[in-house]
Amino acid sequence: MTALQTTPTPTGAPAGALAPRRGRAIAGWAAIAVALVVIVGLGALITPRPSTSQGTLDPRSTGADGARALVSILEKHGVTVQIVTDPVAAHDALEKTPATLWLPDSPALTVADLLALTKQAAGTVVGDPAARSARVLFGATLAGYGRGVVSPACTLPAAQRAGGISPGVLFRATGADTSSCYPQGDAVGLVTRTDGARQDTIVDGTRLFTNEHLGENGNAALAINLLGARDTLVWLAPEGGNAGAAPTLADLTPGWVTPLVVLGFATALAAAIWRGRRFGPLVAERLPVTVRASETAEGRAHLYARAADPAHAYELLRAAAARRIATALGLGRRASAGEVADAAAAVTGRSRADVRTLLVDARPGDDRALVDLATRLYALENAVHAAILPEGTARDR
Repeated sequence: MTALQTTPTPTGAPAGALAPRRGRAIAGWAAIAVALVVIVGLGALITPRPSTSQGTLDPRSTGADGARALVSILEKHGVTVQIVTDPVAAHDALEKTPATLWLPDSPALTVADLLALTKQAAGTVVGDPAARSARVLFGATLAGYGRGVVSPACTLPAAQRAGGISPGVLFRATGADTSSCYPQGDAVGLVTRTDGARQDTIVDGTRLFTNEHLGENGNAALAINLLGARDTLVWLAPEGGNAGAAPTLADLTPGWVTPLVVLGFATALAAAIWRGRRFGPLVAERLPVTVRASETAEGRAHLYARAADPAHAYELLRAAAARRIATALGLGRRASAGEVADAAAAVTGRSRADVRTLLVDARPGDDRALVDLATRLYALENAVHAAILPEGTARDR
């Protein structure tokens, strides 16, 4: 009996399976480590931190955008600089003594705060200009950005003594009680409004008075003349760095949110490691596996019987028999079933119609007819072999 063999595969080799398993284990732990790093990184990004570098024009900052150098110069000239962080503290400081107010246009300040603080101060310098403060306090609008060094071209003593500057933000003033300096086209780099003894000024201090640019042109002189006009300067520097910056996610969330988020990620990761599905090693199996041909034939026969299609089953039997008969008679592969039937009838001496019925036309309608036709087909194939083989030669079936 002929036997069939499956192709050998490496799945049964324990030594070959060890390396992939070790690689998957290493990859799994590497993925866990990467996840931990990502969680820690996200926690660090959203964790609120105290501001150490401050923002633009912060009087405590020694960075390029800070204003610590200006504060030091003013203190050397005998000016007391009081740094406050909210409108209430600024109100208290201005109530004690006549002072100049350094005022940023911060989102933390309402229009009412701007007007109240300006009216209370002996003089105000808006050094971080925005469209709101220019319009509300000076009746002016922003008009672009200046280029090059510009001379004062005005009668303001503070500007005349300072000389030329590169003004930065430009304004377009229309108020009758305002005067302007540092003109460029139809715009100016400084606007002053006088109300009795009080003088309010708007100028781009972010371009002129930072540590990086204070030593250029007449910047330092202008700053001293504007901010050092009185013995006391109240510097409003809102907490959180640059007064004009939008609040961050850390500023908007309570302090307990970050630890809770990190704890949630850590809990989810621990649960995944604890309850995650683990795939064990593959079951070792000895290969190749030998399957008897009779088992394969019986299996296919059961499938055909279950399908209840005798015509299809007989078609397979007839095609196989015709192929064997054609080979025995020396016919080519392209020989049709009719040609094979004619050749078989000629060799065996049987009726051509009977042979064509078996090899071409028969269509069994039930199992009984299928068995009858299969028996006759087998007999025809034996007759062909008997006719072409020498007498006494056994047929190898």
